Amino acid sequence: MKVSKDARHLSRSLFRSSFSHGRLDPARVKAVLATVAARRPRHSLEALKDYEQLVRMELARRHAVIESATPLDPATADEILRDLRTRFGADITHETKVNPALLGGIRVQLGSDVWDGSVSGRLELLRSRL
Repeated sequence: MKVSKDARHLSRSLFRSSFSHGRLDPARVKAVLATVAARRPRHSLEALKDYEQLVRMELARRHAVIESATPLDPATADEILRDLRTRFGADITHETKVNPALLGGIRVQLGSDVWDGSVSGRLELLRSRL
């Protein structure tokens, strides 16, 4: 989607005003949306679409997906989550999934970052090297 320069400038300005103490604040997001709805600035529809994408990317950056070949015991899942929260902040949300295709090990995705310690990931790496 091609966004005009004015709409992109507006959406980024709205996005910056949605933060409180370095984190996305849901109350501020609501206030920003209410302000845009009331004022209807020029390029508002385009800007809101771009703003939505920015908010989605920020939320994904704060959400971890922990996959394993077998169900993780709660102590292991808590340890992984504790390590993620130590490194990336206490407001990390998470979900755990069972993915038998991994064969063994775990894979953690946090936003666009992926840490793959699975058997299938290592086999794929070995296959690409040969």
